Amino acid sequence: MSVASYASLTIQSCPRSLNSLLDCNRRLNFLSKSGRLSDARRLFDEMPHRDAISWNTLISAYARSGLFPDALRLFYSCPQLHSSSIPWSSLISGFSRHGRAADALLLFRRMLAAGIHPDPYSLGASLRACSTLPSILVGLLGHALAIKSSLDAHSFIAAALVNMYSKCGESAIAGAVFASVPIEHQTNRVLWTAVISARVQNGDHFSAMDCFRLMRAKDMYPNQFTLPSVLSACASEHALGFGQQIHAVAIHTGLDTNQFVQSSLVSLYAKCSSIVDAKMILESAEHDDPVSWNSLIVACSRAALHEVVLFLFVQMRQRDIELDEFTHPSALNSVASVGQLFNGCALHCLILKTGFTNHQHVGNALIDMYAKCGRPKIALELFGDLPHKDVVGWTALYNGYARHVSHESALQLYCLTRAARVNPDEFILSSVLSSCGELTLLELGTQVHAVAIQLSLDSFRSVGNALVTMYAKSGCADEARVVFDSMSWRDAITWTAIIMGYARNGRGCESILLFDRMVREGARPDYVTFIGLLFACSHSGLLGIGRTYFESMEQVYRVTPGPEHYACMVDLLGRMGRFSEAIKLLCQAGQAADMTVWKALLATSAMHRNIDVAEWAAKQLLRLDPNDAASYVMLSNMYSWDGQWAKVAKVRGMMRASRVCKEPGCSWMEEEGKVHVFHAEDKGHPRAAGIYEKVREMLERVRAEGYVVDTKWALQDVTREEKERGLAHHSEKLAVAFGLMSSPKCKPIRVYKNLRICGDCHSVMKLVAKVYERVIVLRDLNCFHHFMGGNCSCSDFW
Repeated sequence: MSVASYASLTIQSCPRSLNSLLDCNRRLNFLSKSGRLSDARRLFDEMPHRDAISWNTLISAYARSGLFPDALRLFYSCPQLHSSSIPWSSLISGFSRHGRAADALLLFRRMLAAGIHPDPYSLGASLRACSTLPSILVGLLGHALAIKSSLDAHSFIAAALVNMYSKCGESAIAGAVFASVPIEHQTNRVLWTAVISARVQNGDHFSAMDCFRLMRAKDMYPNQFTLPSVLSACASEHALGFGQQIHAVAIHTGLDTNQFVQSSLVSLYAKCSSIVDAKMILESAEHDDPVSWNSLIVACSRAALHEVVLFLFVQMRQRDIELDEFTHPSALNSVASVGQLFNGCALHCLILKTGFTNHQHVGNALIDMYAKCGRPKIALELFGDLPHKDVVGWTALYNGYARHVSHESALQLYCLTRAARVNPDEFILSSVLSSCGELTLLELGTQVHAVAIQLSLDSFRSVGNALVTMYAKSGCADEARVVFDSMSWRDAITWTAIIMGYARNGRGCESILLFDRMVREGARPDYVTFIGLLFACSHSGLLGIGRTYFESMEQVYRVTPGPEHYACMVDLLGRMGRFSEAIKLLCQAGQAADMTVWKALLATSAMHRNIDVAEWAAKQLLRLDPNDAASYVMLSNMYSWDGQWAKVAKVRGMMRASRVCKEPGCSWMEEEGKVHVFHAEDKGHPRAAGIYEKVREMLERVRAEGYVVDTKWALQDVTREEKERGLAHHSEKLAVAFGLMSSPKCKPIRVYKNLRICGDCHSVMKLVAKVYERVIVLRDLNCFHHFMGGNCSCSDFW
């Protein structure tokens, strides 16, 4: 059917003038575009004379408004319309615009089956539906149909193809489509807007900016869709200068008052930390636009400007600007970040009042706020009330439990997420791996690593960093290095994790080599990096190198030394017996000389039996914290090593008087998915008889290698036999005996202890590793000890 015959199609014939029909159609079109569909339908029903334009006007209005049952009912009630592509295009466009891509493609298929040749608008709408799905296969068929119909050079179709390919992740093909468009057809700004948007969507922001330059060079002006896309590219790359030029173009073209352009400008200035400029744009707007205010609030929230967020939120309330599902999460995030629980509860009341509690983003933000503010039980209740529990909610709840309850409870939540068949994202996996590292649960950490590989999340830097840390904290420095080497991009956290990991595992020289490589590759060391580096120097006895790095902190890297750095240097000097230098450095520390630094001095002076320095350090510690058990214990141990039992009794009396309790020592190991805990002379284990027999055998075999009991580590004033019996059944010896019984020879025995390993047990472990030809990895309060072949990784600087 020709366009002329379509336009003259009549359903009812009445002796009415042509002018009357034209007036009715104009009125019908006005009502439809004004959104007054009830009035439009009333006029349509009252029209005595209707042509195809009347029918299509109302069908198009229904489709644009998403009233598809009415649109389809009207369409199918007039079979004469089915032979033209115009009503088909209206319906397909409506379905596509409202996100019903599958219905749009089904309708397009029916149109083709009816023998209707597609026009640029029906084909363009179907391609837009392909980009919504996204479906590259159907999109390729659409592209082939465009070529077959000689529509591929049409600027509207080219724009739809560029958009479709970019959203399907085929940016190269999208670029090729644009390049294939004849030059005379490249004057359409819709096409250029599609190309710029495609490049922004694919993260090619600088290319999008270059494309905008070319567009302006061809003397084409942007529209209200072009400018937000290129401004988004500027914001993503913090290209403030170029963004300001775009702002000038917006003013020149009169688009600076457009709602979408204003919102993009606010986002640009906020992301580039030009909060004053962003606020000026808001103030200059004729009307308070919630989208623009939300753009500023969201950008400030992402930039951690939490006080600004809360100030803007209050202003929105004062101006009576509508709050929506984007405003509340940003405000809640800022409240959580600054720890203002009272304001968070007030926000919760407002959310209840405005009816946003069941909105997914708001519900997750509430859970996150209560979890971060130390109210995990309330967070759990809110989580239970969520209609849909997604991974964001699980992550917020998990982090709250890990921070304020325990890592064990948090890991139980992770198991629940897996049971609920919720696939974790990179954030929750990073948190779970951190918990595994804190609890030294190597087997579970390895399983989580497998999940990360299965879900292709191991390539995320946050997951990689967590894996390096987890393996290093579990005594697997080689596995940590494998993960480190596999990471394509490393930040300061990555380098710090591997440097600290090697230092804790007795591989200080390798830590130093990694630090030098870090600096060569352009990564900037931070506060924590130097803690690991100086720890490595301390435990490797590298005094000269340690001094050089310590002095370079402020002079070269502009990092102010803190208590941890001074503690490492005092420990290093003390281990080398240079107490006068250690005391001098401690006095230079000033406010940085906290309990950590004094404990380092006390520990090393006790190690060298320097009673005067130890007593002075203990006095300072007890002045800072009279209830610190570690200070009493270290002083008491030194007196017992020196045989001064009267002073030992005096210190223990002071502890009783102050009601200070020493933490009981224990060791544990993970075997076959269970954690086995041991205490000194503990017989509560189900296999206690076999363990004690194994200890007896173990000690017999190491005595044959020259082991002699070092009774100075028995801290009680009892007979030698009693001392030997007590030392024989220290918790770490029981744990290693159990490991020899239960784990295969090819598997390292991994033991963890909450206190420092005693010197007698250290000697035994070296010989056990030799005579049984096993690898024993023992982590105590201080560091990892890797025993193998009669040696320990801590060398002579234990």
